[in-house]
Amino acid sequence: MLAPVLPPPLSNLARQRLLQVPDLPLPGQGRTLERWRALAALGHEDLCLAKVLEAHHDAIAILHELRVPVPAEQLLAVWAAEGPACTLRAEHDGRLRGDKPWCSGSNLVDTALVTVRSEAGVQLYKVDASQWHCLDGEPWPAAGMAGVPSTTVRFDGAEAEAVGPSNGYLERPGFWHGGAGIAAVWFGAATALAERMQHGCGEGLRARLLGKADLALAPAAALLRELAMAIDAAPQLTHRVQVVRVRSVVERAATQVLDLAGRALGPAPMCMEDAHARRWADLTVFMRQSHADKDWQWLGEQCARQVMPWSL
Repeated sequence: MLAPVLPPPLSNLARQRLLQVPDLPLPGQGRTLERWRALAALGHEDLCLAKVLEAHHDAIAILHELRVPVPAEQLLAVWAAEGPACTLRAEHDGRLRGDKPWCSGSNLVDTALVTVRSEAGVQLYKVDASQWHCLDGEPWPAAGMAGVPSTTVRFDGAEAEAVGPSNGYLERPGFWHGGAGIAAVWFGAATALAERMQHGCGEGLRARLLGKADLALAPAAALLRELAMAIDAAPQLTHRVQVVRVRSVVERAATQVLDLAGRALGPAPMCMEDAHARRWADLTVFMRQSHADKDWQWLGEQCARQVMPWSL
């Protein structure tokens, strides 16, 4: 039996924000850095809100790139996670059946872009919220990202519209450009933690810790700016090496800042300041979207084959 799900306050907040700022510049059209600055600002403000709105704006970019009309006045999501728990398949009549794990905001959004893997490849589908349901009683005991449950969704003969060709979702350059947008969100949250360090870290050992935070964040910001310029200059390219590098550098920088803020400020802000405590927990979970060591391995393999990969 399905449990009724009431829209949480986050849904209202996300929709209000979209009324104020309905669109962000699309990647690769000359204003990529402006887009990433907006995403970083969301990460700086609230990572749960950023999670919902980054996915919405990513969905819009995907639909534009695949030349599919964008639904008007709808909150969108992108569900592309897979794994052993994923049993989702497309039937011969085009309907979807099975379970899809890690569906963030399934109780918030109006429409989702959903990937379905088969022997023919990965096909993206557009599905209305009336066509799925969340599994009754599935737990979400997370301390980090508690405001955006990413639970399993079940499709039982769901009507769905194919979006683009098979593998079109993965093969488009924007797949990688969007991955860098996630890093901008991480970066924004890390800067908020570092800004909290500015109060009371102006001298002595604490100033040293703040200096180390600067040494982590400044190169990450420089790489984000550099990549944004590269994408705008050649939007037809994936820029995969640069994207993987940026995501990895930002993830490392944010991880350092989490540690440095804890060392500099002690446990009090994590226990007594609501926004700081939530940001700390949320960023720790959100960054696990990084592929971590797998990305480092792939990046090293590319570097081994390049001539002078670190020239100025």
